[in-house]
Amino acid sequence: MEVTRFQELREMVIAAGFGDEIVWQESLKPCDNADEFFNQYMWVVLSSGMKNQVARIIESRIYAAWAAGKPTSSAFNHQGKVKAIDIVRLNKDLYFNRWKNTQDKILCLNKMPWIGSITAWHLAKNLGDDVVKPDRHLVRLSQAEKTTPQELCQHLADQTGYRIATVDLILWRAANLGFI
Repeated sequence: MEVTRFQELREMVIAAGFGDEIVWQESLKPCDNADEFFNQYMWVVLSSGMKNQVARIIESRIYAAWAAGKPTSSAFNHQGKVKAIDIVRLNKDLYFNRWKNTQDKILCLNKMPWIGSITAWHLAKNLGDDVVKPDRHLVRLSQAEKTTPQELCQHLADQTGYRIATVDLILWRAANLGFI
C-alpha cells in the first residue's frame, strides 16, 4: 500500500469520528495494573467475532450490571464468554502477574480463557505492545499487497512515524467502516 493511500484512509477514519482511537493507540504505554489488564481482556473477549460497535454496547451493559450488583450473565447471554470473563475477573491479579512476569507474553495470553491465536495479538496490542493483530482484515489487505500483515504495517510505520500498532488500528478501522 502506498503511503499516500494510507494517509487518505487515516483522514477518512478521523473524519468518521475515530481520531481519538489513533491518539489512544499512539500514546498507549505498557499495562501496569490488574484492573486495566482485566478491562482490556474483557474487551478483547467481547469483541472477538462481533462488530466493534455491538461489543461496546454489551460492554456498557456488563459494567452497568456489575454496578447494580448483578451477574455478568444478566447483561450478556453468551455462556462461554461470560464464564471466561467471570473467571478472569475473579483471578485478575493472578493473570496479570503471570503475564507481567513472563518472557513470552503472546503464549501467556494465548493460555487465557477465550483467547486464541489472533486474539492474543489483539490483547497484547491493547496492553501496550507495539504489535500487529493479523485479523481477517489485515490478512486480506496484506495478501492483496503480496506481503504479510507485519511487513505491511512495518513498511507504513517506517514511512509515517506511527507505531506499528497504530498503523494496524487505522487499517482495521478503515476496513471496519467499509473504506477498504
